[in-house]
Parts: sequence; C-alpha cells; structure tokens
Amino acid sequence: MTEQRWIWGAGLATIAGDGTVLDTWFPSPAAGRAPAEPDTAAIDAQAGPDERRDVTVETVVVEIDLDAPPQATSDAYLRLHALSHLLVAPNELNLTGIFAHLPNVAWTNAGPVHPDAFARLRPQLQRAGIQLQGLDKFPRLTDYVVPAGVRIADASRVRLGAHLAPGTTVMHEGFVNFNAGTVGASMIEGRISQGVVVGDGSDIGGGASIMGTLSGGGTHRVSIGARTLLGANAGIGISLGDDCIVEAGLYVTAGSKIVLPNEAPLHDGSRPVVKGAQLSGQNGILFRRNSLSGAIEAVRREGKGVTLNEALHA
Repeated sequence: MTEQRWIWGAGLATIAGDGTVLDTWFPSPAAGRAPAEPDTAAIDAQAGPDERRDVTVETVVVEIDLDAPPQATSDAYLRLHALSHLLVAPNELNLTGIFAHLPNVAWTNAGPVHPDAFARLRPQLQRAGIQLQGLDKFPRLTDYVVPAGVRIADASRVRLGAHLAPGTTVMHEGFVNFNAGTVGASMIEGRISQGVVVGDGSDIGGGASIMGTLSGGGTHRVSIGARTLLGANAGIGISLGDDCIVEAGLYVTAGSKIVLPNEAPLHDGSRPVVKGAQLSGQNGILFRRNSLSGAIEAVRREGKGVTLNEALHA
C-alpha cells in the first residue's frame, strides 16, 4: 500500500450523550500516514462538553486506507472530507457500507444533535436560538469545508463529500451529492447524483437530472465530458463525451431507442436505430426530439458544445 492511498486528519468528533458519534470535522486533512505525534493543539481548545446539545466534542486522529471500506463514523467523515478538500476524486476511494456508519442527525445552526435529544431538549434549544435545519445522514458541505474558487447559491443543496473544482458555480436549484461533482469550471443548475463526474466547461441546465450510481443500481457510473450541455429539464442515464448537447426536456436512458438520421438508410429505407447505451460516452453528439415523429435522434456535430460565461466562473 503506497502513501498516496492513505489520508489522515486530526479532527473534532461530536459524541451524543448515549455515546453515538454524530460527526467529525477535519479542518486540514492530508495525504499520507498519520505522524507518530500529531500536533492537535490548534483544535484541542475547541474540545469539551456542550450541555445545550447534550454532546461532548473530543479530539481524534484518524488515518484511512482509501482502498478499504469505512470502519467507523470518523473514518467515514474523513473520506467525505477528502473528497471535498479535493484530495481524491469521486469514485476513487472505497465507500462500501458508508451509510451504516453515518447516523441520522438533527442538524442545527449550533451543530449536530442526536434526534432523540433534540425532541427532548426542544424548549431549551429554542430559547437559546438553536433551530433545526434538517434530519439526514449527510450535512451541508459548507458547514465543514469552504471550497476555494467556488460559488454556491444555496448551501443546503450541496452535501459534504461533494467534489467541486475551482471555477464551479452551483446556482440556487443546483444539487450536488456526495462522491460526485466537477473536475473543472462548470455551471450547475440541475442535479448531480452520487457517483457522477462533470467535466471542465460543461453546463447542467436548470431542472436537469443525472442518474447516479445509487439510483442506477450501483453499476454504471455516469459521467459528462468537457464543454457539454445538458439542457434545462433534460436528463441522462448514460454518459456523455466531450462537446455534446442534450436538448431541453429530453431524457435519454441506456434503453432509449435512438434514430441515427445521418447514417446510411437500411435496405427498407429506414434509418438505423440503436439503444442509448451504444452511444454512451461518445463525443460530439446532439441528442434531440424530432418534433414531427416524436423519435429521439442523435446527430453528429462539430465544434464546441458550450462556452461558459467567464465572468460567472472567475
């Protein structure tokens, strides 16, 4: 096992009154093995009990083998931090069984609370101005990591574990799941599901949807190449290569029957028809709906698929 396949970090673990580890924040995770005597002085001062939330915050030092599955809650959180700190790309670390190590948490503006404790302590918490913002296994990215050179209009729509490259803009209706995201400057106005990677200079239009590893059955990993446009309210269950366009409102899956109007006709004069899976990942394709026949068509195209407005991604 090489040093490059290890990540370590010193962090603060929030532990509920019943002993449940609710989360762990790693301010500066790094590649490699943990040092024999890590310096935790900078975070030790932040450790201690918080009686309002019925939690105790403790300093922890964790190292993870990226090729092994998560072993505990702090291990799982370090993997999510490694993704959001851009130490590892989506789909390049083992996340098998991660849900079992992420408890459901009452996320508040004062930090995580055990759901049972929140119900019990609600009057005191409300008097202290502590509000419930969500019940989920995953927290917001920006509660743990502030990615450099990135714009996020609505922080509640980007989970910890999202991989956002500098120059990425996530608009108000954009959503980015964990173990998913961008590898270059991209415009995100639609939904990027778990396992999906979007290439440099691509645009995910408003309301657009990309089938992820979880919803797709855990086998095919959908990716989008560079300078590709997924139109507003469109969707894909196949990968797109570079310089592709999917017409607004069109959903293309692996099983979609797609006509190839630019190909030579068959013996009966009809045009060839293929399944969407046969075009997965190919470059320079325009997917459109024939307004007369209603058929999905794939047309070869030249040139760039989309050019982003540089002023929005600086």
